[in-house]
Amino acid sequence: MAISQAMCTSFKKDLLDGTFNFSSGTGQVFKIALYTDSATLGAATTAYTSSDEVTGTGYVALGKTLTISTNPTTSGTTAYLDFADVTWSSASITARGALIYMYNGGTNPAVAVLDFGADKTSSAGDFKIVMPTADASNAIIRLA
Repeated sequence: MAISQAMCTSFKKDLLDGTFNFSSGTGQVFKIALYTDSATLGAATTAYTSSDEVTGTGYVALGKTLTISTNPTTSGTTAYLDFADVTWSSASITARGALIYMYNGGTNPAVAVLDFGADKTSSAGDFKIVMPTADASNAIIRLA
């Protein structure tokens, strides 16, 4: 089993098909779910799955809703957007990676897989994902 950081291939196609709209106020909900080192996630991931999702105090299946901190914008020839940091408070969990996806109560299409590089653990404390700087070189979602 492995988690490989990637923008999901299905996301690229769905983006061109008009499935996603990341602008604030569109009604689309994006979430981030955490996964154990037993998960198999990568570019071929097409949708949220509960298989090998983290369990533990302070974590609820389906993960947390993300807040868009930077609406889609451009810099030079790169378009990008970013989400606010997300925290699971008073959590006792271990995660190896995460999946960003659009929550629609149905197919829940995948956006991107994050590989933490190693297990990250919180014990009755905050488990926080710090999103990268919101710019054309670092934002979590970038199209160059």
